[in-house]
Amino acid sequence: MRILGIDYGDSRVGVAITDALGITAQGLETISYNGNDKILLKRLDEIFEKYPDVETIVVGMPFNMNGTKTVRAEITEKFIHKLKCKYNKMKIETVDERLTTVAAHKTMNFLDVNKTKKKGIVDTISAVYILETYMNKA
Repeated sequence: MRILGIDYGDSRVGVAITDALGITAQGLETISYNGNDKILLKRLDEIFEKYPDVETIVVGMPFNMNGTKTVRAEITEKFIHKLKCKYNKMKIETVDERLTTVAAHKTMNFLDVNKTKKKGIVDTISAVYILETYMNKA
């Protein structure tokens, strides 16, 4: 009964997953896909092979601070449509991702993460925050 969290970006996607009991969220990886959803979906297939008990996918939805949709939100909705078509047996949810990247950067600054390492993990940490936001709502 796992939940997979996704921070969908232009060229990188952060991925997080819950433990088998659905209690905690852990960062899995950042997928570099350079805007090619085929590469991204292939990697997601591999993740679902490793974690066949994923029942829900949660995707962060980027909104402006005033709650209106961003251009990125429209692109994200198209990606969500692809997820719904490909993984139609899974529940697909969205969660407001405003400030998750800011929170991820604050966490990395607090932990004194090396500047060169930040780029590679910020999306994964953001995915953890997206997943935790969803879990806290349930």
